[in-house]
Amino acid sequence: MNAPANFDNLEVGFDVPALPGMDESEIQTPCLILDLDALERNIRKMGDYARAHGMRHRSHGKMHKSVDVQKLQESLGGAVGVCCQKVSEAEVFVRGGIKDVLVSNQVRDPKKIDRLARLPKHGSRIIVCVDDVANVADLSAAAQKRGTQLEVFVEIDCGAGRCGVKTADAVVEIARAVDAAPGLKFTGIQAYQGAMQHLDSYDDRKAKLDAAIAQVRDAVDALKAEGLEPELVSGGGTGSYYFESNSGVYNELQCGSYAFMDADYGRIHDKDGKRIDQGEWENALFILTSVMSHAKPDKAICDAGLKAQSVDSGLPFIYGRDDVKYVKCSDEHGVIEDPDGALKVNDKLRLVPGHCDPTCNVHDWYVGVRNGKVETLWPVSARGKAY
Repeated sequence: MNAPANFDNLEVGFDVPALPGMDESEIQTPCLILDLDALERNIRKMGDYARAHGMRHRSHGKMHKSVDVQKLQESLGGAVGVCCQKVSEAEVFVRGGIKDVLVSNQVRDPKKIDRLARLPKHGSRIIVCVDDVANVADLSAAAQKRGTQLEVFVEIDCGAGRCGVKTADAVVEIARAVDAAPGLKFTGIQAYQGAMQHLDSYDDRKAKLDAAIAQVRDAVDALKAEGLEPELVSGGGTGSYYFESNSGVYNELQCGSYAFMDADYGRIHDKDGKRIDQGEWENALFILTSVMSHAKPDKAICDAGLKAQSVDSGLPFIYGRDDVKYVKCSDEHGVIEDPDGALKVNDKLRLVPGHCDPTCNVHDWYVGVRNGKVETLWPVSARGKAY
């Protein structure tokens, strides 16, 4: 993708961390960089998998929060649309031209419901999750007021322990209410098992998904008995998509982190006991950081601290090196063990963040790099859209 012409008016360091054509060594740090070759391979691989298994893939926008990345997932990987978690996030993707948007969450505040009901006017299909029959009347009233249609997934709590109903009877009750409500369409089921995505063991993840699939199958059977067969049964993440796609129940995946990868996901194992960042997916997202101090002989200090990343899932690791280790961080500093004094001031390192989603949300730009050169800049379009 070509850089916008108005990049000519932007100052490196103040407005943006880099400009197309620059060497990677010239990028201002700390910032997010994307290995475009690895990113494209990941996206194509997931697209090929989904097509081979007869699955729709709805990529998860809360991971990258970028209209440009989403469009790449659609053009290269055949993604059918995007999942968002918040109405404001959905607004960014819809206004950016994405035509099939699922708000994979509940929307209860009246002003948010009204904003949601206006989104189809932009020409996009809008689906929202419901886990309370009382929500149905509010969504219906807003859709009628705005002259639009909202589609609805009934959300099942299939193990995450957050939102969603637990029983097939509750699913049927909500689906009936949606089916009878003007301005709404019952489209299917949201059944994402988030609690098991990062379990290291393949067998442990499978056991959790086996239980979830049985629960979802019961709900689908109950809906069919009521003449309410779901068009879509949606779920599946980077740690589980192979289970849902072979279940005979799901027909839509919601994988997100596969495109970028992070340290936490990289630790989980595939069916052969191999880490998934060592064959299944490639690291494509990095925090580029610079060494700013080496006053201690065995310790380097870099400029990527807490304000450049999220450490809720653990510290980052330094990509491609085993002689140095990122061990601690404070607001603006990262501490790197360097027992052999291998690093020097202004050396640049690639960090693989512990958790990509919240890390991306604290940056304004992705710097796309190929063959050591900056090829493109993409804004983190929905950064901060948490309402």
